[in-house]
Amino acid sequence: MKTKLIAALLLGATLLPALQGCFPAVATGIGTGVMVAVDRRSLGTQTEDESIEWKAASRIGDRLRDRGHFNFTSFNRKVLLSGEVVSEELKTEAGTIIARIPNVQRVFNELIVGPSSSLADRSNDSFITSKVKSRSVDNGKFNPMHVKVVTEAGVVFLLGMVTQAEADAAIHVARTTAGVRKVVPLFDRPLLTPAQARELDASPSEKDGAPGE
Repeated sequence: MKTKLIAALLLGATLLPALQGCFPAVATGIGTGVMVAVDRRSLGTQTEDESIEWKAASRIGDRLRDRGHFNFTSFNRKVLLSGEVVSEELKTEAGTIIARIPNVQRVFNELIVGPSSSLADRSNDSFITSKVKSRSVDNGKFNPMHVKVVTEAGVVFLLGMVTQAEADAAIHVARTTAGVRKVVPLFDRPLLTPAQARELDASPSEKDGAPGE
């Protein structure tokens, strides 16, 4: 039952942007509430990460509109910047813009210098992400809700607050998924000890003092 719930939540998280107009807000709220509860970040940090992503999209849009394809993923105030730009100068500029957003602690600038990816390429990346998430549920060695998966040009980036054992299992799943060219682990450092992970998983109220915040 627990595995089915996790799988349903992961599928919902993957499809939510495309389906938000198709479901009542209350249904979305329920799913979001459950995901918030199992997230090892505090509610404040989760909210701040969402704010950072919005600000990143706005500022890059204002400065570099139509000059590249950009994706922004903030986790625990560290931002993964992925996509494509036409020059090294634009890559550097984009990274600087993100780094100047308040409360951003680090930027992983993984922009590729080259032409923007096609719709088919992006659809394939989304498919790879869904396969990695699905196989993470089947793996059973870690909670897939604790690992954020981002795929760009067949390269899978993994973010999250995890233990060494959880990191190893997640990396193995990604590396053995069809279509994955490379896996880049960007987990929070230092990794959690098993005791820290149990404490964070015990109660949402205990996350305010989470390691790395």
